[in-house]
Amino acid sequence: MMNVDKIRADFPILKRTVHGKPLVYFDNAATSQTPQIVIDTIVDYYSNYNANIHRGVHTLSQEATDKYEQARIKIQQHFNAKEAYEIILTAGTTHSINIVASGFSSLLKKGDELIVSALEHHSNIVPWQMLCEKTGAILKVIPMNEEGALDMQTYHKLLNKNTKLVFCNHVSNALGTVNPIEEIINAAHKVGAAVLIDGAQATPHIKPDVQKLDADFYVASAHKLCGPTGVGMLYGKKEWLEKLPPYQGGGEMIATVSFEKTTYAGLPHKFEAGTPNICGGIAFGTAIDYMNTIGFDAIAAYENELLKYGTEELLKIEGLKIYGTTNEKTAVISFNIDGIHPYDIGAILDKLGIAVRTGHHCAQPIMDYYKIPGTVRASFSFYNTKEEIAMFIAGLKRAKMMLS
Repeated sequence: MMNVDKIRADFPILKRTVHGKPLVYFDNAATSQTPQIVIDTIVDYYSNYNANIHRGVHTLSQEATDKYEQARIKIQQHFNAKEAYEIILTAGTTHSINIVASGFSSLLKKGDELIVSALEHHSNIVPWQMLCEKTGAILKVIPMNEEGALDMQTYHKLLNKNTKLVFCNHVSNALGTVNPIEEIINAAHKVGAAVLIDGAQATPHIKPDVQKLDADFYVASAHKLCGPTGVGMLYGKKEWLEKLPPYQGGGEMIATVSFEKTTYAGLPHKFEAGTPNICGGIAFGTAIDYMNTIGFDAIAAYENELLKYGTEELLKIEGLKIYGTTNEKTAVISFNIDGIHPYDIGAILDKLGIAVRTGHHCAQPIMDYYKIPGTVRASFSFYNTKEEIAMFIAGLKRAKMMLS
């Protein structure tokens, strides 16, 4: 059983007030909050061993390099990658996706096909559209249904010998739907296609095993996992990472340079040009340690309790509709109230100290499907409480009364 009061004490920001009210933070799908131990890691880096990595023989550089590479190993072990060099440290999920999309530009030809799901964040749509424009490849879409689940029968019909790459999120950021990625990966591999899984929304709730999933690429961001912004990871199978060309040229990603020819470094450095977010990478490792100390089974069980309670209480509000009603979902609830714009609800809740997200959540195709401009999205984390949900429900009722 999780001690939520003890966990909440780890997060300094949860002690603050907003507009004179205690902060209720339900925008965890956008970014999680940061525990003191991660903050301390960042301060320790800049206070005690701030130096560039992989380049220096002096003590500070060696200490920083050791900490950074230890973090890579923590990430490898967390995701169960076979080798540490299969973990590329990036600026986040978007950067990771763009590395793969850029690499595939040299592997595709006109008439090749890519498959994307209808539930994607723009970060997992736009880079592939750009790739299709460059290569002449064709983008096909797995449709969704009213519940917010993918139409898997259509997916299987879309797959063929021309399919080269399938990309899909593990969990929808807008609806919380958990997609059947094992089935998606297995079916794609039968026609020889590679698969990239966007794990940005899954990794705060689920501990993925990339070898068991047999994913070719899996991407995630630290700031969804109680870590800092501006850092994330790209997992790629060795054979794919060796096949893809470098994303950027510069320092660190080379083996030799002359004006006649440059040869590239081995993995992972081939994809890590320039000075990285050193303290961010180290703090990413600390954040993973912190969440593993709590335990992802415990996190999932508790967040499911919050999801069940929040859903039941929201549905008691007349005129409220929830979007994304599959049985398999994480602790995300997107909804609207008849006749009220989601932005207006969000603005009133903010005055009550309650942080939710409003809008299309960088998932406009989903909103187009439902023929709505956006939703109010409440997303819960393991440091939230039922008492906070009760405050949120009371705030919603007040907003409805004011705006009706």
